[in-house]
Order: sequence, then C-alpha cells, then structure tokens
Amino acid sequence: MNSTKKVLLINTHLNYPNWSEGLLNDAFNQKAKAFFLEKGFEVLETKVEDGYNADEEVEKHIEAEIIILQTPINWFGAPWIYKKYVDEVFNSGLHSAKFLSGDGRTREDATRQYGTGGKMQGKKFMVCATWNAPKASFDDPNQVLFEGRSTADVLIQITSNYRFCGAEIVADYNCFDIFKDGDIAGDLENYPKHLEDVFEV
Repeated sequence: MNSTKKVLLINTHLNYPNWSEGLLNDAFNQKAKAFFLEKGFEVLETKVEDGYNADEEVEKHIEAEIIILQTPINWFGAPWIYKKYVDEVFNSGLHSAKFLSGDGRTREDATRQYGTGGKMQGKKFMVCATWNAPKASFDDPNQVLFEGRSTADVLIQITSNYRFCGAEIVADYNCFDIFKDGDIAGDLENYPKHLEDVFEV
C-alpha cells in the first residue's frame, strides 16, 4: 500500500490575453509544488482551464490529505470556470456519496446541524489568492467596501463547499495590490513558511 502523503493543487486562473495571463498564479502554484515535493509528498495537479473529468477530480480529492486552491480574485470571487468546476465535481461527490452523505440533518435527531454530513474529515483546504485589493482594505471597519470583513469572510463562498463536506479550513494566503503597490516578490518568498505553519509539515 502506498503510504506517501498527497496534496492536490487546483489552479483556476482563467487566461485573458494581453491582460491577465496567469503567470503570477502559476508562480504561486509552482512554489507550493516545490515545497510539497521537498517534504516528500506526491503532488496531484489540476489546471481547471485545461479541462478535467469530474469523477477523476473526486478521486483526487479522496486521495489527497491537503487541497489548495490557487486563484485570482476576479470581481470578488474566483473565475467563473471554478464555479463550474465546483458544481460538477461536488455533484459527482454527492451522487457517489464520496464527499458527503446528505446535509447532516436527520428526522431522527433534531440536534444534527445543516452542514454536518461530510465525509472529508481529516483533510485540510486552503485558498491562495491574488488580489487587486490592498491589504489595508480588510479587517478595518472604516474601509468603505469590506466594512471590517477579513479575507476569510470574503472567501466564504469558496471555503464553505469544503467545510460542508467535512474538511478543515486553514488560514488563507494572499498576494495583495498586485497592479500597484504590492510586494509580489516578498509574498512569493514567504509562501513556503505559511504552508509549513498551517499544514505543520
């Protein structure tokens, strides 16, 4: 039996020629890949834009102990291809009962909460995102747009899919203000330390 730990890296950058071509998200993805290979993991990869088989993606999720979504934030969410990916992959995981068994509630036990039917316990999920938004726009009630919300708050529509299925959500990693005053080189350099801390590897 193969006892090698596995990590699944999902890159959902959507290429817009001459505007957003994915080099930064690919750089973060490659940093994560190098980090996990160095730690002795087997790395499973999916680049959503290149196509995928939903049933095979379910199996990758089942095999992996760690799942990382690499995404740009386009209009305050992941690119639309990721929503399509989630709908297809998680529907497959629902129909096969490999991701979850219902939503957790039962008629027999009224105390069972919505969102407790997952089967992905023991797995960890993380988002690594690139933003035009500056870091200062988060966690500050005086900011007009996010009104004190954190990046985790803004990313909840992504992380909830995994929490619903039983996975643990670990602290996200972000590269801010990428078109103006961000520290892209520093964020890339510090990424492996974040991975080491949140995954304890």
